[in-house]
Amino acid sequence: MRALIVDDSRSIRSYVRLLLEKQGLECIEAENGQCALAAMQQCGACDLALVDVNMPVMGGLECVKAMRGNPGMKSMKIMMVTSEADHALIEAALEAGADEYLMKPFDADALIGKLQMIGFAQG
Repeated sequence: MRALIVDDSRSIRSYVRLLLEKQGLECIEAENGQCALAAMQQCGACDLALVDVNMPVMGGLECVKAMRGNPGMKSMKIMMVTSEADHALIEAALEAGADEYLMKPFDADALIGKLQMIGFAQG
């Protein structure tokens, strides 16, 4: 199984990669939505994407809408990962096609719990 980590923070990408690799997922990283779409065009769709909301070039909501508009990515599970606590933004992310929402800062247990909810982590 393969996961795409989309975040403009290198440290967040590294942390999430470490946690996902412990769950047996192969990881691809992208620094913004545009890079994420290009990576999947080159490498093929992933099984899971963790997408930050606020990024330069192409933000998370726009990226999720583009992913959901691509027939090859419709079955991919998408988790928004952000520090934004605005309820309207959470609703917008879910309406755009996100399957789950994880608030920063988070720890390993919080991420694993959300992954379990969408079928991507062992207990």
